[in-house]
Amino acid sequence: MHSNHLLLEEPIRMASILEPSKPVSPRSRSVEIISGCLKAGMSVARFDFSWGDSEYHQETLNNLRAAIKSTKKLCAVMLDTVGAEMQVVNKSEKAISLQQDDNVILTPDKGQEASSQVLPINFDGLAKAVKKGDTIFVGQYLFTGSETTSVWLEVDKVDGDDVDCKIKNSATLAGALFTLHASQIHIDLPTLTEKDKVNISTWGAANKIDFLSLSYTRHAQDVREAREFLSKLGDLSQTQIFAKIENVEGLTHFDEILQEADGIILSRGNLGIDLPPEKVFLFQKAALYKCNMAGKPAVLTRVVDSMTDNLRPTRAEATDVANAVLDGSDAILLGAETLRGLYPVETISIVGKICAEAEKVFNQDLYFKKTVKYVGEPMTHLESIASSAVRAAIKVKASVIICFTSSGRAARLIAKYRPTMPVLSVVIPRLKTNQLRWSFSGAFEARQSLIVRGLFPMLADPRHPAESTSATNESVLKVALDHGKASGVIKSHDRVVVCQKVGDASVVKIIELED
Repeated sequence: MHSNHLLLEEPIRMASILEPSKPVSPRSRSVEIISGCLKAGMSVARFDFSWGDSEYHQETLNNLRAAIKSTKKLCAVMLDTVGAEMQVVNKSEKAISLQQDDNVILTPDKGQEASSQVLPINFDGLAKAVKKGDTIFVGQYLFTGSETTSVWLEVDKVDGDDVDCKIKNSATLAGALFTLHASQIHIDLPTLTEKDKVNISTWGAANKIDFLSLSYTRHAQDVREAREFLSKLGDLSQTQIFAKIENVEGLTHFDEILQEADGIILSRGNLGIDLPPEKVFLFQKAALYKCNMAGKPAVLTRVVDSMTDNLRPTRAEATDVANAVLDGSDAILLGAETLRGLYPVETISIVGKICAEAEKVFNQDLYFKKTVKYVGEPMTHLESIASSAVRAAIKVKASVIICFTSSGRAARLIAKYRPTMPVLSVVIPRLKTNQLRWSFSGAFEARQSLIVRGLFPMLADPRHPAESTSATNESVLKVALDHGKASGVIKSHDRVVVCQKVGDASVVKIIELED
């Protein structure tokens, strides 16, 4: 899934998000492994603050930067919040064995030691939220509740602040923290916790994060509050917010969340627990369709879980990855497979190959007609230019679309129509000032394009403005064409479609290369 701006050898156009940062395992943290991941197709690195402290994540990020420098592959940074996540706290880190048909007590008394009889949790209100017969899942990585590393509990009775549960499957819980998920129950915890705010305003601000993954987004107001918080943190006002949909509550308010967010992450691990299994595919298809029509990136999680320990995915997983592409996903987010998995680089490589095959059979013609029909008439000026550029590129069999943009919006709109050829997004930096000093924008916009299917960003020389004389535009275009030629996507006598602003007008032109 090669959406790296220099990786244009083959037009594989899905972004791959790797999770290289959790203290459970240092496997995917070294410069060497991260370099391998970048070469294999990683384009966004997710830092999950449910685990580890900011110093730990800073070490990983420093390694990522070293790997970016050595491989010359662009990579964006995503901070994943803790959010309204309930956790079992196992201070001793000793393995806890739970036997089917025994009972275990979930207690908010964190002073207690975790054992086969008692599991202390980080939330005081569980007893008020659940009732007899409710389902609770506990595990380090939640799959279905049927495997041996996570456990399915049924509430037997509520006793004061404690919840007494019947164990439905035997399991061994290992590690310091386990996620606890109460199926289809509203949990009264803030979406952006105080801990999250500290992490964002310190680590996030210092490292100018490109994306914020807002865990457990349940309402549009969650996104609005996060955006207001980011707006006060200097450069983070440019950070894009991806709403992570993890439960039925988030799905119920999906349309309003999509309007507010910059993109969506469908957290299928938790969703698979909250939804009946037979409904999962339907919600996935509906959610991806809505994201596609809104022109906002959609990210899917949990695709090749078995590759955590195996070199090959199962047949079902391989099919699932292909269907994610055909359903309209922009990016695949790998979690346990690249974090504690034995084969992080191989996993990215295999998932990338499956995506490439699926893209070959993606019905672009049908998709284009569907999108134009959905947008309706009259189209906005930008939408009209974007769809015309894609239509022209397909008609003349162009090898690439080059789009000059300063905000990245024009390029994202072109990508919305899913052209069959790569879109080279030439981000023209803009001069800005904070009254104290002048600086150029552009780096954020370039990296944020990495999560959009079909977009390959390239940062232009700031001496060339986006709307300027034809002379400077021609020189930027030459740089873009040379970049495409060096990457192998543009050959002599190819046709190229260029989308740019000239004065107040937006222009789409077709260029036939001579050599």
